Amino acid sequence: MQQFRSLILKGAIPLIALLLSSAMLGQNGTIKQIKLSDFQMQSSTLITVDGQTLSSASYQSPVYWFPVKVPSTVLTGLVANHIYPDPYIGLNNMLIPDASDSFNKKYNLSQYSFLPGHVNPWSKPYWYRTKFNVPFEDRGRHFQLIFKGINYRAAVWLNGQQIADSTQMAGMFGEYSLDVSGAIQAGQQNVLAVKIYPLDFPGTPADEQLKAMGPFFENGGPTGDIGKNVTMLCSVGWDWIPPVRDRNMGIWQPVYLRTTGDVTIGNPHIVTILPQLPDTTIANISLSLSLYNSGRNATQGKLVITIKPENFIGKSFSFSRQLSIKANQDNCLSFNPFNEPLLHIKNPHLWWSFDHGKPNLYRIKLAYFIDNKLSDDTSFVFGIRSVSSKLTHVPGKFPRRDFYVNGKKVNLVGGAWVPDMMLNRDSTRYAYELQLCRNAHANLIRIWGGGITPPDAFFDIADRLGLLVWSDFWITGDTQGEFKGSPNWPLQSSVFINNMTSTILRIRNHPSLLVWTGGNEGHARKELYHAMRDSVIALDGTRPFIPSSSGFAKISAEWKGSWPDNGPSGVYSGGPYAWKDPLTYYNLADHAKDWVFKDETGIPSQPPYNMLHRIIPDLVWDKNDSFPLNDSWGYHDACTGAGRYDSYYADMVKRFGKPVSMKDFSLKMQLMNAMGYQGIFEAAGHILNENGGVMLWKLNAAFPSVIWQIYDWYLEPNAGYYFMQNACEPVHVQFDRDDSTVVVVNRSYLQAKSVIVEAAGYSMDSKALFHHHIMLTISPAGVQKAFSLAKDIHNCHGVTFILLHIKNSIGQTISYNSYWVAPNENFASLSSMPKTHIDAKLLQTASKKTSYKWMVHLSNPTGKIAFFVRLQLMNHNNKEILPSFWSANYITLKPYEARDITVEVPKAKIISSKLSLRITGWNLNNERKLYVPQIVLRTNQKSLHLFYKKNRCSDSSDCRMQSKVKVYLVKVIR
Repeated sequence: MQQFRSLILKGAIPLIALLLSSAMLGQNGTIKQIKLSDFQMQSSTLITVDGQTLSSASYQSPVYWFPVKVPSTVLTGLVANHIYPDPYIGLNNMLIPDASDSFNKKYNLSQYSFLPGHVNPWSKPYWYRTKFNVPFEDRGRHFQLIFKGINYRAAVWLNGQQIADSTQMAGMFGEYSLDVSGAIQAGQQNVLAVKIYPLDFPGTPADEQLKAMGPFFENGGPTGDIGKNVTMLCSVGWDWIPPVRDRNMGIWQPVYLRTTGDVTIGNPHIVTILPQLPDTTIANISLSLSLYNSGRNATQGKLVITIKPENFIGKSFSFSRQLSIKANQDNCLSFNPFNEPLLHIKNPHLWWSFDHGKPNLYRIKLAYFIDNKLSDDTSFVFGIRSVSSKLTHVPGKFPRRDFYVNGKKVNLVGGAWVPDMMLNRDSTRYAYELQLCRNAHANLIRIWGGGITPPDAFFDIADRLGLLVWSDFWITGDTQGEFKGSPNWPLQSSVFINNMTSTILRIRNHPSLLVWTGGNEGHARKELYHAMRDSVIALDGTRPFIPSSSGFAKISAEWKGSWPDNGPSGVYSGGPYAWKDPLTYYNLADHAKDWVFKDETGIPSQPPYNMLHRIIPDLVWDKNDSFPLNDSWGYHDACTGAGRYDSYYADMVKRFGKPVSMKDFSLKMQLMNAMGYQGIFEAAGHILNENGGVMLWKLNAAFPSVIWQIYDWYLEPNAGYYFMQNACEPVHVQFDRDDSTVVVVNRSYLQAKSVIVEAAGYSMDSKALFHHHIMLTISPAGVQKAFSLAKDIHNCHGVTFILLHIKNSIGQTISYNSYWVAPNENFASLSSMPKTHIDAKLLQTASKKTSYKWMVHLSNPTGKIAFFVRLQLMNHNNKEILPSFWSANYITLKPYEARDITVEVPKAKIISSKLSLRITGWNLNNERKLYVPQIVLRTNQKSLHLFYKKNRCSDSSDCRMQSKVKVYLVKVIR
């Protein structure tokens, strides 16, 4: 513990576990935690006085200071104060100077510096300053100033005293708890001044992604020198994010002032073990923590530990210990079933990933009392669960890494997570995005190593949603020498190790965390590699460590491998990253050596047309065959490296014909997205038990982009999102492209008994071509073939629709699926598909504390197929409510078929009581009027009403996406 104490004094490790609330009061009101949010910010080039002066209450500045809300990077603060334009939009980032002088010179960006006489506004530190009051009655108490994250170095002054310098606070991922008891002025105004230093090495970005860009973008810049720092490596630019001009320098995480008694609780660590797997009826809990007495006298006190259910109904229990702690001393305590029988749990409520059970959580509260007065307490949730991994050797292929939760293998589906460009996500945004991932049936989020380890809110939400998390450390092949850069980077080992240690201690209690990874497509030098591995074992020891996210990144033979089996990573990146025909993915899954566990593959995946104008403000259509169409397209990633947009576009034209308008182009790209994502996940699913998982590059967007994402920066899913959602459902029927068979994939741990599998084929003019059905019982976590469609498909001409269903033993449809196939993949005739219409009925099914939920009953009353039907819930201003969590979308209804779709939306996103449902589709009636049902919520009567509103499409090509919808009036009393 002495090692930890020395690190704490240096500010590398937190003394306590923090809650997310901005203010927290303990028993008797003695423990206070206040979030310091209102700061002023200015460049040190304009502020010539020192920190001692700035942290004085008498200081009067001759210079204007910008008001900022912390957390806030410097650039975020300047954009909020209208000094620079919003870099997310269009080409605005080209109006902001960069942190690299050579880059500024190349693009003449220095002309935009807001600092007179200083061509690079990011080369010098920035000051953050705030004032706060401490009640007089808190005099003599213990105070901690907590920085959850700064970038890149910081020095801190409080009331004229320097608390920390830039050697103590360095790196982006350290959490710092500073003892400020001697500097606090109770009953008076306190002044805090923080000097934030830029990155030690700002790095040189690659050429900007404009339409003249060459075939490959230099991720991490031409030399990868951003890797000299311990920071968000992609802030220098990658092929899906432009350079962040200030490299995100600033206070990017919250700042808290915490008031306690003399004895504080530090580094609680909870470990849950299921000792009799596969039997899960017994669990053992171990708890370790430290108690530190910062006072001048020894104390006699009582530690009380309480554990209670957090999100289920169950029993609570508590126990306590009387303890004596000497002055300025740590007491290290450990509790387990041997010294505390209550920690032997019978029939525990286990934490599962959402796809296999409930993410049951317990809350533990630790409280230390001196003379019956609370000195310190802390509380956090945890889950009782066990995670592990196993290396499987596959004949003729590479070794495969399998992962287990509570003794059961979990097939991992999900993808990489990248940071917001300027780190502007808050807890609400994290909640929306992680719910979108869960709604897509992604069970794993991979924290990509070139980004950031997310804040506490991310992991708290993942715990509650039952999402698994894979966490890379901050190493990439593009900066640490695998492809580019140097294995000698980062330059300061101590900064990396302190940040790494702090991060392990911060997130190790989260049940969602599945695995630690030594880096992205690369690994650190031996010194840092083994520091990571050894620290994961010593400070955590509850989950696996693998050397790299790519098995292609080979570590030296004498190095230790994965923990605990010492084997290779067993997971493989390498794409493909460009659009591929679904059959290609089947060939890869069946034959490629690295598709035993593919942790990076993806397609460009353009957003729908209604979002394009927000991403590309100067949206144009010039009917040419090359991309990008202009610099804005290029800047927002339409011409990137291995997933180049020109080939994406060419593949679309080859299959669906040359588009006649931007809307036609965008709609056909949604068909491409659907086919691509369906192919990726169904190809892996058809060999479910011979495959450890498949993960996308990537799930989300760092800024408004048109590439590699299942939902865009504005939280709008593209069609591929819903085809992934469908492919990864618990029990799923699919058409295997490699042998034209219909199979059932059961991802659940339950047997699917007596299910009826149906397949129907239709021509483009809705003529029935074939129909098959069979009853099957599918084993848990199994795949079973139903029947072959090879002969049926061989006898079909032109475009054929294949529509699949599974019905359970009571006749409920539990899986739908749809395909369009054609000889030579020629779907151009779809543009002349016969028109039809559908009926719709809307019912409100639930009103939760934070959301509303509706059911849409769709029915096809005609003898024609309704193809690629899209649903959108709109606010009164005809803007779509985002996010909206649909159970399905872009669906196909066969003749006379009905289907129920649900949607849930956050109440905070409903800006009016008048809503509308928009239903569009590929071949819905070509009428110039669209009738959209409007929803009026009358909370006093608790009723739901529908009425009509007329809308018009602008030209004949748009009308393909409009429908004549019959809507029934519904009134629901809740």
